[in-house]
Amino acid sequence: MTVADDDRRAASDGPESRVRLDKWLWAARFFKTRTLAAEAVAGGKVHAGGQRVKPSHVVRLGERLRIQRGAEEYNIDVKALSIQRRPSKEAVLLYEETAESRQRREELREQRRLQAVGDVQPVGRPTKRDRRRIVRFIQGDE
Repeated sequence: MTVADDDRRAASDGPESRVRLDKWLWAARFFKTRTLAAEAVAGGKVHAGGQRVKPSHVVRLGERLRIQRGAEEYNIDVKALSIQRRPSKEAVLLYEETAESRQRREELREQRRLQAVGDVQPVGRPTKRDRRRIVRFIQGDE
């Protein structure tokens, strides 16, 4: 048996044996819509096997994906295929995140949390006095 025979058999097994990457990312709940998933893949935010791919890339079981979502990066292994968006408890069964990826994300989240503690956010709108000070500061001493 050749690889081509295996591919033909996999294609004939059913619709869930061949799933587009954008559809799988949507079903696994990495992106809210399929359009957002396709844009992320086309924009180079998703890599399969270390290579940049297209939204129509066929996802295979055991394939390693690197997904960049905002400041977070996920390194996952595909464990199951699905073309339907299911509840999040079922969606997490479609993949397994590597331990290094999970640890790195948690460390970055903790760093962002600690940085946010030091930032003082203004409360409400500026008062009339505050606005006058802002105007004087912007205009300088004329």
